[in-house]
Amino acid sequence: MAYKSINPNDGKTVKTFPELTDEQLENKIATAAKTFETWKKTPYAARVAIVAKAAELMRTHVDKFARHATLEMGKLINEARGEVTFSADILAYYAKNGERFLAPVKLHPTHGEAHMESSPIGVVFGVEPWNFPYYQLARVAGPHLMAGNTLVVKHAGCVPQCAIEFEKLWIDAGAPEGLYTNLLISHEQCDKVIDDPRIKGVALTGSVAAGRSISARAGTNLKVSSMELGGSDAFIVLEDADLEKTIPWAVWGRMYNAGQTCCASKRFIVVEAIADKFLEKFKAALEALKPGDPMDEKTTHGPLSSEPALQQLLHQVDVAVANGAKVVLGGKRLDRPGFFMQTTILTDVKPGNPAFRDEFFGPVAMFFRVKDEAAAIALANDSDFGLGGSVFTKDVARGKRVASQIDTGMMFINNIDWSDAELPFGGIKDSGYGRELGNMGIQEFVNKKLVRTHDMVAPLV
Repeated sequence: MAYKSINPNDGKTVKTFPELTDEQLENKIATAAKTFETWKKTPYAARVAIVAKAAELMRTHVDKFARHATLEMGKLINEARGEVTFSADILAYYAKNGERFLAPVKLHPTHGEAHMESSPIGVVFGVEPWNFPYYQLARVAGPHLMAGNTLVVKHAGCVPQCAIEFEKLWIDAGAPEGLYTNLLISHEQCDKVIDDPRIKGVALTGSVAAGRSISARAGTNLKVSSMELGGSDAFIVLEDADLEKTIPWAVWGRMYNAGQTCCASKRFIVVEAIADKFLEKFKAALEALKPGDPMDEKTTHGPLSSEPALQQLLHQVDVAVANGAKVVLGGKRLDRPGFFMQTTILTDVKPGNPAFRDEFFGPVAMFFRVKDEAAAIALANDSDFGLGGSVFTKDVARGKRVASQIDTGMMFINNIDWSDAELPFGGIKDSGYGRELGNMGIQEFVNKKLVRTHDMVAPLV
């Protein structure tokens, strides 16, 4: 695959980067494996110094990091700054809490004493996507480096400068060579990395297809893996919802990062009693967004990450319409340079329509009317995905009851605020397995070892 920086605002190629040779790749894996032998013995305080320094450097140079994200994948500049800051928060969170999370846990067996202890497993291979070019890296680097592992990471082909900057961050923070290594490699080389006996775990964020391929490869090699895949999150609006508060969340939930978010709101499920009013207000709010240069802080509708991403979305809309869906807003490419699509709303998407099961990775919302709360829950669960979802109601207790009945890894009541380092992130079904962030995130690639002592002179029978 090619590693290219292409500005999504105008479609112009900024810079290209060569892939590693097999010899270069071998040297990088060997260095990471050698560094693990010393890093796993490094005291927590010394690990903290490096990880906390990396967080500090991200905060100090927010604009530099953010500019790369905007120029490479089109993220609105204010959103890019927010991503950089959140990434720094994640690193700082694990620097502060990593030792506590991995402290020995005392057990209480019938005889003697016992405890569980956590130890790193080795070199972990990360395969990460372009849509959050720093956040995706920070949420594997923070926990797994603090746990004592080392990381080699294949980032997406369209954000090489972001990948290079993040690797440089660790060097600038005082990390030893091989602690965090960026790999500009092909898909074939990716398979070789997973097969390599020095690699002990695999962490992927990506598509369902990528998850199936990489988890299968890891499984064949009996290697632990975590998979954070796609989503088609339900945005449930009950009849008692406050639309003045709900509509801004609906717009943000669908349009944040130009809709290119795995846990974005993609299926808007609205109880009939309030459906017309919601659709009217939602449509007007989406129409009010202003497309433009994502470097301009006044822009509220940015481009998609690439021409293939735009073409894929346009094709999905065409297929949806051919199978009975109606376009009530947008549906076409914007007539301007770059990779821009109109904000789009589809209605009348029936279960036999391919769109009913699809994930739309961009500014396309599917709108569904339902009779009541029970129908909303049933429709929300009628999905191959199970990442997140949200429910809007004035009755918080009711919202909690609904949330408990939705088959996902995350649910939000009257918000979609997943951006907290302490909150575990992940899903079920085709959305993958494992959790990132929080206390759970640091446990994915450690050995949980039982140690038991007692003074019995002979074994019990």
